[in-house]
Amino acid sequence: MIRLFHVSDVHFGREDSAAVSWFDALVHAERPDAVIMTGDLTMRARRSEFDAGLAWLQRLPVPVTVEVGNHDLPYFNLFDRFFRPYRRMGKVEKLVERPLDLPGVAIVPLVTTARAQWRLNWSKGYVSRGALRRTLDLIAAVPENRLIFIAAHHPLVEAGTHASAQTRRGPEALATLAVAGADAVLTGHVHDPFDIAQDVEGRVIRTIGAGTLSERTRTTPPSFNEIRIADGRFDVVCRTMSSQPDAVLTRERV
Repeated sequence: MIRLFHVSDVHFGREDSAAVSWFDALVHAERPDAVIMTGDLTMRARRSEFDAGLAWLQRLPVPVTVEVGNHDLPYFNLFDRFFRPYRRMGKVEKLVERPLDLPGVAIVPLVTTARAQWRLNWSKGYVSRGALRRTLDLIAAVPENRLIFIAAHHPLVEAGTHASAQTRRGPEALATLAVAGADAVLTGHVHDPFDIAQDVEGRVIRTIGAGTLSERTRTTPPSFNEIRIADGRFDVVCRTMSSQPDAVLTRERV
């Protein structure tokens, strides 16, 4: 069985130190096959926050891939935001948008952040044609007989959570990814977990969201998802830092 830990929205600068330590201990004790971090490593993209995030990632003894969230783009320095948005990531950059090829499953990145948009709220999701094309090229190179998981920051379609993503071109991207053979899209941003089976173009593709390890929780305590893969099938278990038992997330068909 392949086990993936899907974590998101740690928000160094506003991280929950107890939750981060809890997650670290589980990674070291259980040694999943990989950690997928779907964005918002930092709170305000400050150098000190990226330094803390790098130290955290370096402690993890398994392969890691990291997506860029809206909070990871420079917030106050517009020159950096537009012309060198990843500069402060330093050594973290080698993990950013890193495809992973594991036995039975491939992790493929999709960029959903934007340096600017034609709307006031730049924190919401956006899938550019170029970003989608790069993801489709990576999907085409995946060997046969592997599940394909897309890693992104923003949910491509709304999941009924308290917060929203409002991802422009998201539904179209989800349909295109389903036709291309993707089995699931792993995201963060909304700080609450979900697992929804979407019927798109006659094919089922699951949209899966992770919670947060930050102080900025919403309806769920600090949590992450464990994805268990065996015989071409997979389950998603939400693991919370609370007295609540771990639970397989509800699968709805839309």
